[in-house]
Amino acid sequence: MADDRPAWAHRIVAERQARDWSQLQAVRALRAHAPSELPSEESMVRQWKRWEAGSMPGDFYRPIIAATFGTVTHAIFPAPSRRDGNAEIVAASGMETLEIVSRLNRSDVDAATLDALRITVDRLCSEYPFMPSEQLLVEGRQWLRRVVDLHSKSLTLAQHREVLALSGWLALLVGCVEYDMGNRHGAESTRRAALSLATETDHGEITGWAHEMRAWFALTTGDYRGVIAAAQAGTEHAANHGVAVQLAAQEAKAWARIGDRRQVEVALDRGRRLLEGMPLPENLDNHFVVDPAKFDFYAMDCYRLVGEDKLARNLAEQVLREGTDFDGTERSPMRNAEARITLGVTAARDGDLEQALLHGDRALEGDRQSVPSLVMTSRELAAVLRENFGADVGAKEYRARLRILGKGKPGFFN
Repeated sequence: MADDRPAWAHRIVAERQARDWSQLQAVRALRAHAPSELPSEESMVRQWKRWEAGSMPGDFYRPIIAATFGTVTHAIFPAPSRRDGNAEIVAASGMETLEIVSRLNRSDVDAATLDALRITVDRLCSEYPFMPSEQLLVEGRQWLRRVVDLHSKSLTLAQHREVLALSGWLALLVGCVEYDMGNRHGAESTRRAALSLATETDHGEITGWAHEMRAWFALTTGDYRGVIAAAQAGTEHAANHGVAVQLAAQEAKAWARIGDRRQVEVALDRGRRLLEGMPLPENLDNHFVVDPAKFDFYAMDCYRLVGEDKLARNLAEQVLREGTDFDGTERSPMRNAEARITLGVTAARDGDLEQALLHGDRALEGDRQSVPSLVMTSRELAAVLRENFGADVGAKEYRARLRILGKGKPGFFN
């Protein structure tokens, strides 16, 4: 018989089973996170069974269930997201790209043109997860030049600040793509440019993301104390913005690699509480918006590193479900690749070399890659393969593929 329960019902069953909890134990854990007294255990077990059968929990219970499983409400009970495109620009502003460019060539800039530019920048940032790196880099640099050229136009003070902010967001995007492609030095220069623009306008959110990029760079080059320092610096400037959640996640990843389990939990819980207290962003596809589903991705990485294989595997499967459309199209290929690495690591630890190599090889196949992040996590899988399977031919071939991936990437692997 077909199981037509909603995805969130499957999720809470999987979360409970990953912790080896009975339904009664899940209810007791739920009670520990509740802000007020709950009904009797017998009543709550019946309620829990209804939830697992597909009866939607009420507004009171949804955040408590999420907290019980160490995540946020919208990660388990997601709201629909949207994806912008040129049709969205036309619908919102009435302008095609050609008209926007034409308006930018005028001596002055009106409010409608700035609105169209904002939508264009949002679209580009929303295409980061799936657009081929080379194409996104070209488009990002083109729009950055166009926006920077506006500084020579006749602008009001408010327009000047807006143009600086748009330049900052585009610089962040370009820097991320440059780093994905292995151009470490170019990415750092672009990141510094974004930070300078943010400082000029006192834009805390862009400042926070510039520090988040520094934390990401440090993480992928093994400078874990540098990650923590960058995360803390960014939080000072952007404590009330969504980027503070991602800064906490980067810090948790660093602590996981250092081996401090307690600090991992502290950082993850700080990020979870911040995210739970924030309104759901309008556009979850924008790379510089912290999508609640990202929290599963962050926690997955940490649990893999501290050896919580059941939790890591469960979250990896959730990341793949969230990052793949019904027809198999991957919405989030970079997250999916790291989820497959996680499945490979947990399979290798279980002694299943075939599955470990299957997941590891597939992670390296995607067209849209963040090479530094993919190499970092793949090396972790290679280390487990080497430890558990020694000189096995398949494990050696995987390491050879990993070396090939790292060749020819300027500035990162030299």
